[in-house]
Amino acid sequence: MRYVAVSALSHPGLLRERNEDSLVIGPWTLCATVTESPQTLVFPLGTPLVVAVADGLGGHPGGDVASALAVRRIASVGPALSSDDAVRDALNACNRAVYEAAGGDTGGELAAMGTTVAGAVLRPDSLLVFNVGDSRVLAATRDGLHQVSVDDSPPLEPGRRTTSIVTQCLGGSASYRAIRPHVRAEPLSSGDRYLVCTDGLTDPVPPEVLDEVMREHDDGRVAFELWKAAIEAGGPDNITLAVVRVLDA
Repeated sequence: MRYVAVSALSHPGLLRERNEDSLVIGPWTLCATVTESPQTLVFPLGTPLVVAVADGLGGHPGGDVASALAVRRIASVGPALSSDDAVRDALNACNRAVYEAAGGDTGGELAAMGTTVAGAVLRPDSLLVFNVGDSRVLAATRDGLHQVSVDDSPPLEPGRRTTSIVTQCLGGSASYRAIRPHVRAEPLSSGDRYLVCTDGLTDPVPPEVLDEVMREHDDGRVAFELWKAAIEAGGPDNITLAVVRVLDA
């Protein structure tokens, strides 16, 4: 039998007053809190298992509310996410829920709150990668670390590696806007490792450094070392990450 080990943490970084990121691993959620020491959970690989992060939009009120709402809703339907369509339906429902919680067309103090989301649904022989916004899913392979999610961001200006602008998210506008979630299937084998994270990790830490950290450290240490790299790079944003590993019994 195969198992899934997930090591995760969530931290506000060095410059933000609060943490507006949230995290879901199976039925377990972590919302707007601080965990400097990674938590590791192990699950049998059978019923669909969802691992995802959500990053509340900065500059909007209620980013923490939006990200928590998204991950809790995803956690509640996680075992039913067995197909591409099921994942898309869940994300569309999250988008509607965030918009309605913000006050819908009537507005309110949480008007235009929103969040990104990115994650993976692990099934016995494959996984479904999904995202809306610029939080990411990356696969660690023999050839290095490469992104398997799709950033919803405008083209980068020459000389720039990152941008804080997103072209779609859950909620995030005064009037309802439909989304087009990115969902793709990937084969899954024992030993495969994935990184699910918010841009508080990928913006300050260059891809080559992420790859080096993933190569040099085992599962029990890598989540901490990734967080440490983001802090040493200035920790400009909330940092939430989960390292997913598929294991034989």
